[in-house]
Amino acid sequence: MDNPFSLQGKIALVTGASYGIGFAIASALANAGAKIVFNDLKQEFVDKGLAAYKAAGIAAIGYVCDVTDEEQVNAMVKQIETEAGVIDILVNNAGIIKRIPMIEMSASEFRQVIDVDLNAPFIVSKAVIPNMIKKGGGKIINICSMMSELGRETVSAYAAAKGGLKMLTRNIASEYGEYNIQCNGIGPGYIATPQTAPLRERQADGSRNPFDAFILAKTPAARWGTPEDLAGPAVFLASSASDFVNGHVLYVDGGILAYIGKQPS
Repeated sequence: MDNPFSLQGKIALVTGASYGIGFAIASALANAGAKIVFNDLKQEFVDKGLAAYKAAGIAAIGYVCDVTDEEQVNAMVKQIETEAGVIDILVNNAGIIKRIPMIEMSASEFRQVIDVDLNAPFIVSKAVIPNMIKKGGGKIINICSMMSELGRETVSAYAAAKGGLKMLTRNIASEYGEYNIQCNGIGPGYIATPQTAPLRERQADGSRNPFDAFILAKTPAARWGTPEDLAGPAVFLASSASDFVNGHVLYVDGGILAYIGKQPS
């Protein structure tokens, strides 16, 4: 192999990739040679994503699609195959979180998180696998979480969904590995994005936000991750360099899961 990390000629669908982690991963795949297609819930989000890709010099194609709706997903995948080609790489990135204490959370709120974070990856994977088989292989990357391994206050639905996604990852690998389909996960740690910016803002007295201080104390790298920290792992798992890696979750967390934390002084 001249370059086992090359994605030249590959079609990559990254769900929910108008911004944030999804955008960073899609950009990395594009820089490795892949043609990017993505979706979002509303046209306005798709348009913002298209503008961001254009500004980055990436020719992406965007679709409006609710990934929890099987009919919409099937229609989108058929349209992608017509307009761009058969999907070689799927990144199940779209997700939500609701930070609500369990006993205050309604069953409908719990179901919504499960629907987006677990059912949707099942639906989209199911839609792309048949033609991956016909084409002779493919790559599926599920965006898991440290909450695939850990619990934490107020995220019962999210942790349940991400734990389930870890096991869906292993099951897809088990069921379709013989067809040269590799399904792996990426488990981001705490990533510095616009959504987490309030958690990193300095207090009025100049001290760190208590949550920011907590994360730094729990992370051997002593910093938050960046979306760009996910680029290399994503390209690895999307490329032929990982052809014998299957059913694995690669945690990109600065070492949090390996660390018990600092001893109190």
